[in-house]
Amino acid sequence: MSEVSDSSLRPLAVDLGRAFGGALIFSLPMIMTMEMWELGFTMNRWRLLLLLLASVPVLMFLSHYSGFERTEGWQDDLRDVGVAYGVGILASGAIMLLLAITGPGMSLSELVGKLVLQAVPAALGALLARSQLGQDRDEDGPEEGYRGELGVMAVGALFLSLNIAPTDETMVIAYRMTPWHSLLLVVVSILVMHGFVYAVEFKGSGALPQGTPIWQPLLRFTLVGYVMGLAIALYALWTFSRLDGMSLHQIVAAIIVLGFPAAIGAAAARLIL
Repeated sequence: MSEVSDSSLRPLAVDLGRAFGGALIFSLPMIMTMEMWELGFTMNRWRLLLLLLASVPVLMFLSHYSGFERTEGWQDDLRDVGVAYGVGILASGAIMLLLAITGPGMSLSELVGKLVLQAVPAALGALLARSQLGQDRDEDGPEEGYRGELGVMAVGALFLSLNIAPTDETMVIAYRMTPWHSLLLVVVSILVMHGFVYAVEFKGSGALPQGTPIWQPLLRFTLVGYVMGLAIALYALWTFSRLDGMSLHQIVAAIIVLGFPAAIGAAAARLIL
């Protein structure tokens, strides 16, 4: 009887272990960034709540395509998102306590703010644990289709944007750049994004049918993905109050700066998820 129990619990333990590992990998860059410690205390609570709510459909999509177990419907995806949030909060909370980022004397509001802020990237990592850390990552998954591929790109853009948007360096770079720098960065972002997936033969890169016009993937994936990355960059900067009090020129420059890593994240996501 104990052997049966052990054999039934082992897959669950392996899945949870992978989830904890993925949560740590994806949350550490944000945990070890000083701006994130301050944001846990100062960030507008309505924007923090909106970030948490907006991440739910993104995580449900990720659960369906790359979660740490196969799901049959939205109820399973929603359950896995809840598990991923739980694992993410526990993993990031333990690391923040270990690194003395949280501790005795901290107000409940600041503690909750820091935990919720770290929950999103940690949950992303937990759900990606199967595709990145598991041995079954080459198994056939659901067919993505065009909207599915755009969803994967959005996940990659969101992850890198959330890691970089809170940092002061983003705003410093945007302040130093001239309009010519911004225009050149837009061109380079699009070229790098397009070449990352189609021109460079990485594993998982999109295979184009013979005779497909070169403009078709450029329009359908690269340009659409880049615009989507810019929108996600704008949302991330707004969420962390980085655009408050800035002129239109400064806002555009900041979006373009953050749009560069967002584009890289979107392109890379199509190779690894």
